[in-house]
Amino acid sequence: MFIFVEIFYGDAIICSLPDTNFMTGGVEVKLDTALVLEAQKGSQEGFTRLYEAVAPSLYRTALYTLGNSHDAEDVVSETFIEAYRGLGALRDPQAFVPWIYRILSARCNRKIREYVRARNQTDIDQMLELPGEQNEFSETVLERTDLLHALGQLAAEEKQIVILSVIEGYTAKEIAAIVGSPQGTVSSKLFRAFKKMRKHLEGGKQS
Repeated sequence: MFIFVEIFYGDAIICSLPDTNFMTGGVEVKLDTALVLEAQKGSQEGFTRLYEAVAPSLYRTALYTLGNSHDAEDVVSETFIEAYRGLGALRDPQAFVPWIYRILSARCNRKIREYVRARNQTDIDQMLELPGEQNEFSETVLERTDLLHALGQLAAEEKQIVILSVIEGYTAKEIAAIVGSPQGTVSSKLFRAFKKMRKHLEGGKQS
């Protein structure tokens, strides 16, 4: 049984979507191209299924990026409003996942600019409950609380690619498609970001 929530554009309801549990689901979203094509034809059921497939992953990414559950929910909602309006113009259905992640990234960056002068209060308790597998780096080096603190030392762009790699399980090639940068650039930034995080973690253990 679903509880439906409504997405508004102005005063008009543009879509009614199931209120899925954002904290469930695995890493690295894979979609059937036929599902994207169905949604592009105007099928609300098709768009709802897209929402169900990608919303948990987008929410996790937004939550780790912004550190605030309320802002993360707002950003995900804004992302789907923009996706709903622009889906028909997406030429390559196979590019849906990197396309919607780019929308999310832009929305997150906008939100960060809105409160750049205010210290972001991390919702640590909720983040510690986030499920999902993590790669070898996070399993052997990072505890979840340490991860939050280490992420806080990174610039916004560095944080984004680390989240996509460590939390969502994307490869450097896939991240490059999402953020619109060369794969080599992403790999270099990941290396430098992990180095910063290790330095922060090692410093914390010594203190």
